[in-house]
Amino acid sequence: MYFMFNSNKMFFFFMLFFSTMISISANSWFGCWIGLEINLLSFIPLISNSNNLLSSEASMKYFLTQSIASMNFLFSILIKMILMKNFEMNNFISIMINSSLLMKMGSVPFHFWFPNISEGLSWFNNFILMTWQKITPMILLSYYFNENFLYFIIMLNVMIGAIGGINQTSLRKMMAFSSINNLGWMIFSIMISENLWMFYFLMYSFLISIMFFFFYVLNMFFINQLFVNNMNFMIKMNLFINFLSLGGLPPFIGFLPKWIIINFLMINKFYIMTFIMVMSSLITIFFYIRIIYSSFLFNYIKMKWFKILLKNKIMNLINLISMISILGMIFSTFFFL
Repeated sequence: MYFMFNSNKMFFFFMLFFSTMISISANSWFGCWIGLEINLLSFIPLISNSNNLLSSEASMKYFLTQSIASMNFLFSILIKMILMKNFEMNNFISIMINSSLLMKMGSVPFHFWFPNISEGLSWFNNFILMTWQKITPMILLSYYFNENFLYFIIMLNVMIGAIGGINQTSLRKMMAFSSINNLGWMIFSIMISENLWMFYFLMYSFLISIMFFFFYVLNMFFINQLFVNNMNFMIKMNLFINFLSLGGLPPFIGFLPKWIIINFLMINKFYIMTFIMVMSSLITIFFYIRIIYSSFLFNYIKMKWFKILLKNKIMNLINLISMISILGMIFSTFFFL
């Protein structure tokens, strides 16, 4: 959180914010591209840290992948302008534009940079990468998408996001794969309507902000730290509730946006898609539960190395948020009655 007291970081943070506004309010593809470039160049100073080799490497990798995606995007829109005077749907060009935007947001099959880069970032930078950096490509994708291509991409996203997270011991990589899985749901929601996407996106951002805040306060980066640290029962319960909510288990509020999307899928007879998306959600819940499992069951005091005490004000805030997570689903049921 040190950027709050650092004028340089603050400047780049505002640039990051306004570049997204430039992109989503631009009235030409070229304007969108300029916004994406400003976004890239303002995010790199935020994530690079000269004292940390991993973050320097991450910023370099991020720059290279985003530059390639930007070049691809610019190339596609120039071809579109030069070769096609009337803006009719062309499969090849639409797949090119979609692919460059998917690469921007770290979607499958261009996802290989995403877990690697998240491993080198702090929790706060990870939060920006997994939420704010997805807004621009998502909105641009909704302007011009190839439907059949995106159905295929969504299936890949939910499956690889679920399977990739199983074998991870790093919490940051696990959250990155979880983000890839949620990206599949998000792409589908933006194909349905922009309002639904905004709702899903805000809910997802809310849930991972709690998780990342937890990990930041407890200074956790790997699963075995949950095994080593001696946390009190309330912290464990909060972790448990928020993880299950993020996975989309029914009594919690994280299930609501997924429920709306499943509802839409069933009405439109996307049965295979529904099956794949629900099954992949179950796998993500499995690896979330595995994190909780190590902190809940290994409770023998002599095995613990550190005693963690959180300040009461922070705990009260997190308890309140967890209560919202549980009660939210009960209230939200009334929308569907």
